[in-house]
Amino acid sequence: MPGTNLTRVEAEQRSEIVSDVHYRVHLDLTQGEQIFHSVTEVDFAAQPGASTFIDLIADSVTEVILNGTALDLSNYADSRIFLPDLQERNNLRVTANCVYMHTGEGLHRFTDPEDGKSYVYSQFEVPDSRRVYAVFEQPDIKADFTFTFVVPPEWNAFSNSPTPEPEIAADGVRTYRFTPTEKISSYLTAVIAGPYVGETGEVTSCDGRRIPLGVYCRASMVKHLDATDVMDITRAGFEFYETAFERPYPFRKYDQIFVPEYNAGAMENVGCVTFRDEYVFRSRPLQTRVERRVVTILHELAHMWFGDLVTMKWWNDLWLNESFAEFVSTKATAEATQWKDIWTTFSCSEKIWAYRQDQLPSTHPVVATINDLEDVQVNFDGITYAKGACVLSQLVTYVGWDNFRLGIKEYFAKHEWSNATLTDLLTELEATSGKDLKAWSRKWLEEAGMTWLRPEIQTDDSGEITFMRIVQEHFNADATPRPQHMAVCAYNLEQHDGKTVFVPGHREEFDMEVEEYILPGFYGPRPDVILVNDGDMAYGKVRLDEQSLRTACEHIDAFTDSLTRSQILSILWDMVRDGEVGASHYVDTALQALMVETHPMVVSVTLRNLDTCVESYLAAENREAVARNVSSRLRMLSRLAKADSDTQLQLVRAAARRAQSPEDVAASAALLDGSETLTGLLVDTELRWNLLTSLAAVGHVDRGAIEAELSNDDTVNGRERVLQATASLPDSAVKAEFFDRAYSDTTLTNDQLASIIAGFNRTPDPVLLAPFAQRYFEMLRETYDGRTHEIGEQLIEGMYPAALVGFESSGVDVLALTQEWLSNNADAPAALLRMMRENQSGAERIAKAQQRDREG
Repeated sequence: MPGTNLTRVEAEQRSEIVSDVHYRVHLDLTQGEQIFHSVTEVDFAAQPGASTFIDLIADSVTEVILNGTALDLSNYADSRIFLPDLQERNNLRVTANCVYMHTGEGLHRFTDPEDGKSYVYSQFEVPDSRRVYAVFEQPDIKADFTFTFVVPPEWNAFSNSPTPEPEIAADGVRTYRFTPTEKISSYLTAVIAGPYVGETGEVTSCDGRRIPLGVYCRASMVKHLDATDVMDITRAGFEFYETAFERPYPFRKYDQIFVPEYNAGAMENVGCVTFRDEYVFRSRPLQTRVERRVVTILHELAHMWFGDLVTMKWWNDLWLNESFAEFVSTKATAEATQWKDIWTTFSCSEKIWAYRQDQLPSTHPVVATINDLEDVQVNFDGITYAKGACVLSQLVTYVGWDNFRLGIKEYFAKHEWSNATLTDLLTELEATSGKDLKAWSRKWLEEAGMTWLRPEIQTDDSGEITFMRIVQEHFNADATPRPQHMAVCAYNLEQHDGKTVFVPGHREEFDMEVEEYILPGFYGPRPDVILVNDGDMAYGKVRLDEQSLRTACEHIDAFTDSLTRSQILSILWDMVRDGEVGASHYVDTALQALMVETHPMVVSVTLRNLDTCVESYLAAENREAVARNVSSRLRMLSRLAKADSDTQLQLVRAAARRAQSPEDVAASAALLDGSETLTGLLVDTELRWNLLTSLAAVGHVDRGAIEAELSNDDTVNGRERVLQATASLPDSAVKAEFFDRAYSDTTLTNDQLASIIAGFNRTPDPVLLAPFAQRYFEMLRETYDGRTHEIGEQLIEGMYPAALVGFESSGVDVLALTQEWLSNNADAPAALLRMMRENQSGAERIAKAQQRDREG
């Protein structure tokens, strides 16, 4: 039985039958907090005499009328309504009662505890518009949609078309009748309603139209909404994209709505983008969050052209949709906003995400084989977003930016309001660049895995270089060398103004299209450091020669720019993950780097890696001593950091998280109760929760103190933080309570569950989690089968007992349990097997890293 799945073959067959589709969707959102009323009318052409189906996930279907004839309701089964004996022109009417979701899928309903006001919003990617109305749920059956929303008094409504004036009934109920949308895919439609408030503005398009802008959020958050900044970034994006693509914005308005309990960063609904409302900053945000909001705003705006105007034909090109937006939004951020250093962020976050995903057993080509919807959901990953963006960066370097953007211009012109494929795009880029991209596509897009990039250096008896080359090693036996554009640079330690710094010297930039490249200029006296992939233009696992790595790590604070420091740390981190270098060595180098580092994302990634070292990669017998050193060093660095700086805030939070000794714990407690203050540091709502949760994790505060904090922040965010802090308490009974709640409480929202999982896993003593490991494995099949994809994935990945790897005293052998489950469940769904093999891979890396750390 198909259940909620849809295969590519089924979609292809249906698109051959169905065409020229027009929807009229009437939603009554006044029916209470659980159910809403949905009526869908569809006019469509079809092959006479053919049969097909339309998708719907509903609580109940009360009426199906096809071409004036009522169909038996038994035609509705397995999320499909069977449509027999179609005519050349058809009219379908489906009446149903659908269910509000609390998982960020379909139509999500939320009631704000701060003021009791309720809100709904849609999230339809990948296959969830069928949770709201009857629909041919596949991207290549584009249509126009005419929405009517009936909503409670005082509610506003938003969709893809401009919001009309409501018709107000005597009882105050409002009816919003929207004009038809442009021809778009169903996953891009939007249903937003509630007492949202915000600000409006406009932007002048390059064709002279004045495009209305709106920025909205829930009422309790509006005091924090910096709508002016959001609209300024949006206007900068409009100018950048319209100039680059030489094409006006294709739609009639552009609303941006910040919504609660979102399960993604944002969604590119046509003209009505939704964002997680953590991007409305209640407290002083870390600069990484501010920068990420800029990129996200520009990412979703880029989709209005690439993804919404021209849409992928099937989900195998999802990577192209997301990679294009990720790459071009990073470029727009660098060239059209104040965040000029965004490529350093891209290097140490997005690229590292791609590398990590590309080394999992589930790695796949950028152009993945997507046979059905389940394949889409598990392949919506770091290959789709991050590696794809890295590959597009390589492509732009290969063909040139001007040729690239002119090819995109032609692509839009030929495929507007329709669907296209990767081949369609490459055809246009070949025409503008004059290059044959078939071989490039095969190597970069159709072959999975990473390339190794290593230096080979020969020296004479005096230590001078006589020969040097870069070797590109294949990632599998069938792979071919990838064309890479890269640079190699020499760095030497020198004294400048009383400081020891690395000074860049000889540098060679080149295209590498074969297994090796000889560097003719690297002869003579050996530099202190030879950095392969200087500037981080190539994509691959970089290694340095032993002398360069040792010198670079010993003097990491002597590099004068964040990108270079980040590259050295990234190389070292990859070696730790591969078991080539002990985690203790990374800890020492990272702490030294943090003495000078100020780039927000480099600081953030370095601190996150320190957490992983302490919590996973250090050998169990080394962990306590190294953890205490990290704790005291971070507290010292937090007190030395520049006042009122982002680095200060990050280090204070990190010092609290890693606090081990009584002195370090007391320091965090003093910041929380105000007995210690730091110049420039405001202990605001968010920082209070960070400090309190850290204190809870080491047992310094109890449930009473956590619940008392809620009186200062009785909001949905505050309630989620109570869950996280309480679940963090180092008490076996508390851990049992929250383990049971995570699995049994189906009323939990996606964000509440995420908070519980984060708290449950947080403990200085992993042995506390031992009683739950066996239960986790016993419940895997039930978890996957019985929960939505979003919730199931959170539980399967988030509750995996990786923290117990290496702790023999726990009596739990995580690797053995994982292998036993995989061996006994070979018949499990492919998506579940993939998640478990990824969990297994992570556990194996932990074990390997611990063994290397144990060896010293």
